[in-house]
Amino acid sequence: MGTLPPMDVLDAIRTRRTDKRFQPEPVPRAQLKQLLELARWAPVHRMTEPWRFRVVGPAALARLKAAAGEGAKKLERAPTLIVASYVPSPLPLHAAEDHAAAACAIYALLLAAHADGLASYWRTPGVLRTPEGRTAVHIPDSEHVLGLIHLGEPTGDSPEAPSRRELSTYTEFLD
Repeated sequence: MGTLPPMDVLDAIRTRRTDKRFQPEPVPRAQLKQLLELARWAPVHRMTEPWRFRVVGPAALARLKAAAGEGAKKLERAPTLIVASYVPSPLPLHAAEDHAAAACAIYALLLAAHADGLASYWRTPGVLRTPEGRTAVHIPDSEHVLGLIHLGEPTGDSPEAPSRRELSTYTEFLD
């Protein structure tokens, strides 16, 4: 991928941050393919591989901005945008598992991007919940949108780590 030395997975998990400060150059297609290749190794129930990724090019971005109207400014933050969605099973339990698997694939993408030295953040803009926004990026009705991944070379150091609650506030060891 990039020119950075390999990053330990534990370091990647501990140091990945949402970073909205990007250089203007888009992420090269070959690098994007490598990141998306890693994302597809996310854990998945019944091997459904429900995730879908659409890299937004210039024409798609123009359509998405037109659909977003006044919200278009935030679409200009990053030089590379990826729409993440998934195809849910018609069975409710399986659909919930598909949602979880697709979210794991997004997290794998974010960790891989961080390990490769890229800044990133995951958001779900309102435009992707509209028919016009979905049409702009070719999301069929059969898919559920999970968000828009912003990627690019960072302009500086990663943001500071936010404080986290004590592990005991949300963890219980059962006998």
